[in-house]
Amino acid sequence: MKKTYKMSGVDCANCAAKMESEISKLDGVRSCSVNFMLQKLIIDAEPDKLGGIIEQAAAICRKIDRHAEILA
Repeated sequence: MKKTYKMSGVDCANCAAKMESEISKLDGVRSCSVNFMLQKLIIDAEPDKLGGIIEQAAAICRKIDRHAEILA
């Protein structure tokens, strides 16, 4: 299942690349893309695990850039 989320607070392309790399490693994630310019997160993940993945992804984003948020 592919979902797109708006983001806010992603300050640089390097941070976005780090977020993308870490989120891609989560269990159940097929692919992940963080677009710094558009402030968007696109995740393709197993539907039954998506809720937990988004929670983990939000924590990863805050760890990398404390101002970054995934907006539901």
